Amino acid sequence: MTATAKAYKGMGMEGSLARWYDRTTRKGMPEIEALAARIAALAPAAAAVLEIAPGPGFLAIELAKRGLSVRAIDISKTFVEIARRNAVEAGEKVQFELGNAAALPMTSASVDFVVCRAAFKNFAQPVKALAEMRRVLGSGGTALLIDMRRDVSVAEIQRYVDNLGVSRLNRWFMMFAFRSMLIKRAYPLEEIRRMTVEAGWTEARIEITPLGFEAWTKK
Repeated sequence: MTATAKAYKGMGMEGSLARWYDRTTRKGMPEIEALAARIAALAPAAAAVLEIAPGPGFLAIELAKRGLSVRAIDISKTFVEIARRNAVEAGEKVQFELGNAAALPMTSASVDFVVCRAAFKNFAQPVKALAEMRRVLGSGGTALLIDMRRDVSVAEIQRYVDNLGVSRLNRWFMMFAFRSMLIKRAYPLEEIRRMTVEAGWTEARIEITPLGFEAWTKK
């Protein structure tokens, strides 16, 4: 499957929708900064990091600020353009490029850390994407998958959205997207465990978060 093939479920994040996501995601920067700090503390100094589906690129940029060598691959042309612009504005060097999570345009064993956040539920070929994450990791490398879980409560999502500080219209739109699409696409934790094993990962350590989960594994 090429980067231009439909590699995602539902409507693609292009054009005005991607630009809206860029604006609203900025409201969650404290969470993104905290995650970047955690990853930087775990990764080797100047480690090569790959972010899959970076969207507007905020996490990748925060990782670069912490001295990591970052490459990021997204299926959305608009997101790649936005992320490149955001990196320039931040004064950070990040390699953002177009690509498919299920067929990464990278050599095997070429990175030390892989992270995929808030996108896995939308992949058309999730097991292939997990296998690709493992393929590009070097020996001893770490992969981190973060996403929603199927059993998250609507009340917990409402608390999250309310705390973002976005407008009433944006809160309504976000809750509509969560309830009508995103929760339905999210996987139960048992399914995440099954897919990681099928993709060749060693047993993943899965930690529950208020909205979802973090799945950690090493190669």
